[in-house]
Amino acid sequence: MELGMIGLGKMGANMAERLINGGHRVVGFDLDPDSVRTVVAVGADGSDSLEALVAALPTPRIIWIMVPAGRPVDATLESLLPHLDEGDILIDGGNSNCKDILRREAS
Repeated sequence: MELGMIGLGKMGANMAERLINGGHRVVGFDLDPDSVRTVVAVGADGSDSLEALVAALPTPRIIWIMVPAGRPVDATLESLLPHLDEGDILIDGGNSNCKDILRREAS
């Protein structure tokens, strides 16, 4: 499987490494370039933008978001959605409030 991982803090970086160790290809992005370099060192492909992450993945794309709940998720989605196609899969792996998830689904 090939997937994008957005948010490479402690949880996102550990999940990316586990996926790589399991034989999956991971394209990683984080606002902190040092976090991207960390996952590249364990075998991920790094990306310097959300647009580049999307372009590096085959369709349908699978993108796992590991950013803090609330506004960071909304901001990530606002930047990401214009680059996605119908059938692409987004996984919110953070701790989003269920009301936020329902609001996003309705929009």
